[in-house]
Formats: sequence, structure tokens, C-alpha cells
Amino acid sequence: MKNSSVIASPTGRVKIAVYDDQVCSIGFTDEPLCSGGDPLLEKAEAQLQEYFAGKRRTFDLPLKLEGTEFQERVWQALCRIPYGSTCSYSELAAAAGRPKAIRAAAQACHVNPIGIVVPCHRVIGKDGSLTGYAGGIEKKKFLLELEHRNEEQVWQ
Repeated sequence: MKNSSVIASPTGRVKIAVYDDQVCSIGFTDEPLCSGGDPLLEKAEAQLQEYFAGKRRTFDLPLKLEGTEFQERVWQALCRIPYGSTCSYSELAAAAGRPKAIRAAAQACHVNPIGIVVPCHRVIGKDGSLTGYAGGIEKKKFLLELEHRNEEQVWQ
């Protein structure tokens, strides 16, 4: 059974959905705030709030990621990009095992069903520019700045 909730975040509302005891989607929404009352939803909500508060750098959630074999490899590669770091689409394609499939890697980012947790916001243009993000460039910029700011605090 699919269950969902919508939480407030510094970047706007975020919808979390679970299915078969796994998180199947996280994305930005305009839907009204609501709680699904599911233990896994509550865990995901808490971890996202900790992330936005700068207290969480990794997530510990069971994920349901379904796509093509290449998309799944891209999503796994996204999860290996360290908090506060970025990589280019060409580096991501290489990490997914197909260095020439840069556009396919970008498309896999675009259809990533579990935003923030599977951090496609950490992928930038080869020249360092902020390119495409399903939630919008402003949200991508916010998430990258949040992570960068928190990484700087660790070293001070």
C-alpha cells in the first residue's frame, strides 16, 4: 500500500511516499501539508528535517528505486557523491560505467524519483555552472549552499 505525507522545508513543501516498506519518492510539491502516520514516513520526515537543519549528512532509509539498468547505476553513483561535494554529468556517466552516456546520465538525474536523499542536486555542469534540476535551479542552489556551509563549519 502506498502512503504519503507532505512536510514543510526551507525550500518549500516536500512530498514523501512509501510503498512496500520502502521510500519510493521524495519531491517538491504544492500539495497541502499532511502526515501519513506511517513509521517509515515519520523516519523519513525526521531525517529530512535533520538534513535541512544541518545535522544529517547521510540518510538511512530503505529505498525503492526502479528504472532501467543504467538509470539505477546512475542513482547508485549519485548516492556515492559525498555530502558537500559535486561532480559533473560526464563524471557521473563514467561512474555509472558509460563515460560517453552524458545525456543519458543527465536524463536519469531528471527522472530521479527520490530527490535530496538520492542527491542529483550535487551534479553540476562541467564548467561549474548550475544546470537543470527538477525542483528548479533556486532549490538546487539552496541545497548546495546548505551542504557547503555545513561542511565549512566542520573544519572551523
